[in-house]
Amino acid sequence: MDSSRDFAEPGGKVKIEISLEAHFLLAKLEKSWKHELMKPMSKNLDIQKKAMTVARRAQKNSHSPYSKKKIGAAIVLSNGQILGGCNIENASYGGTVCAERVAIWKAKSEFPTAHIKLICVVSPGNPPWPPCGFCRQVMAEFCEPKTKVICFNDKNQQTVFTLAELLPNQFSAKDL
Repeated sequence: MDSSRDFAEPGGKVKIEISLEAHFLLAKLEKSWKHELMKPMSKNLDIQKKAMTVARRAQKNSHSPYSKKKIGAAIVLSNGQILGGCNIENASYGGTVCAERVAIWKAKSEFPTAHIKLICVVSPGNPPWPPCGFCRQVMAEFCEPKTKVICFNDKNQQTVFTLAELLPNQFSAKDL
């Protein structure tokens, strides 16, 4: 027994004859896709927007009298918490701490068992600046290689990396 299905094409819908078995399989897949893929995607976009807002808010708190470059970061944790951090400069330069590390240390000190799921970093750079090498190494200590790092600027330009892309062949505890 055959059935027909409408499929979307750029010029409109096209009707295609398919077997009844294929019809039910497609219906099952569509239901699964809508349930499993669409909701998490919209939820992930909401979380990403919230994290970007937290990073922008943190950026305003930057103590950067020497470089005059305000950086903000936000960390999304597995428990749903979103924590921000800003760059804090010091006249000795060596005492300066980047926004990413402030946010990571804040997250690990407040929620030591939570995993870092996402990192957002806002900078005035055009294109947006990626994390420095020191921050990448700290990320490697507390993040999975697949952790997404979103770098964006005040013009909403974005560059998205995984930690593995930012720091291939990372040095870790297994190297000690």
